[in-house]
Amino acid sequence: MDLKKYIRQIPDFPRSGINFFDISTLLKDPEVWSTVISELASAVGPRRPDIIAGIEARGFLVAAPLAIALNCGIVMIRKSGKLPGKIQSHEYALEYGTDTIEIQNDGVSVGQRVLLVDDLLATGGTLAAADTLLKTLGAQVVGAACIIELSFLNGRDKVQLPCDVLVSYDTEQ
Repeated sequence: MDLKKYIRQIPDFPRSGINFFDISTLLKDPEVWSTVISELASAVGPRRPDIIAGIEARGFLVAAPLAIALNCGIVMIRKSGKLPGKIQSHEYALEYGTDTIEIQNDGVSVGQRVLLVDDLLATGGTLAAADTLLKTLGAQVVGAACIIELSFLNGRDKVQLPCDVLVSYDTEQ
């Protein structure tokens, strides 16, 4: 199945000069969405994760059905201030400024095998930050998985993990 046919590109969103790769067109088609989850499960299954860490927000949409397919749990990595209880935070650099992601302290256990999941790998900053965050809690991060990779942004250079993707774009269009 050519998944690129189901990924809508929206120019100048969320601001001028950005080409947004929208997965909502994948999500609304049950056959396509089922194929996405099945293909991701086949790709990452050999990594044998105990738990999947979904990155806010579209990463949650991918992580939940993937966790069911792999018979493992899920934990959320969220933006600052969105999780109750005791949390671990990690601040990381963006192109302009910083951002912070968080996980609940009891989200993962020491030595637990964790797979990071997001919808898209762009610059790699968020995946790299999530990897660092999970390792501060003693997790063993076994890899990452995304539906889309924007390879022209060289995000894999920043993510020091094996990363499985289903669709790669070599240019902005």
